[in-house]
Amino acid sequence: MASYPSLKNLPVLVSGGAAGIGAAVVELLMLQGAQVAFLDLDEEAAKALVEHVGARCGRCPLFEPCDLRDLAASAQAAGRLEERMGGFGALVNNAGNDAPITFGAVTPDQWRDCMAANLDHQFFLAQAVAPGMAGRGGGAIVNLGSTVWQTPARGVAPYAIAKAAIEGLTRTLARELGEQNIRVNGVAPGWVLTQRQQGKADADPAKVDSYLARQCLKSLLRPSDVAELVLWLCADESRLCTGHIFVVDAGLT
Repeated sequence: MASYPSLKNLPVLVSGGAAGIGAAVVELLMLQGAQVAFLDLDEEAAKALVEHVGARCGRCPLFEPCDLRDLAASAQAAGRLEERMGGFGALVNNAGNDAPITFGAVTPDQWRDCMAANLDHQFFLAQAVAPGMAGRGGGAIVNLGSTVWQTPARGVAPYAIAKAAIEGLTRTLARELGEQNIRVNGVAPGWVLTQRQQGKADADPAKVDSYLARQCLKSLLRPSDVAELVLWLCADESRLCTGHIFVVDAGLT
């Protein structure tokens, strides 16, 4: 793993950091010496991650339980962490929910819940941390999107639409915040074999074969493949990169 001296002691907030890509981001940031806090609804997974990272790094990330669909609670949780850590130098908007649902069965309530879980909190967490970030002289925001809307896939219409909106969110916030020296970029992964997705892969080998056949590089994605790019976008080494979506999908799209 590359070493980024600018990440050492940098206060970073990660949403949805208890498992999957978010957990990999938390762990790799801690290994770089960053000060990391994360928000998540899954307290059991969060506590396990804190213990794991503490054993590996000799220090633990901070954790605030939070349902990120509750925008007021999310802002309050971010504010409490900011009081303890100072203004954040980076925000990683990772949380999301890709639960499948048939197009014809989507209700207005399910639509709103999907937007809340995958899009709304990204905008409002950025809004919440931007003043403190500007007060530090700048920073970086990384929004996690997906290539799901580019492939495209069936059975995940609201999720795919929310993820497509991450590109517009990223480009818009880059323009809004650039004069405050805040960089805003997005990362769009393909199919990443998180612990949950590994179970799907094991149950459907044909799906694995289909992905590998369409990818330029014949290797399945792991959470660390995405997290390592996120680290670079948080670090000073990407200081003049903003307003762009970086794809990690082994050449699928």
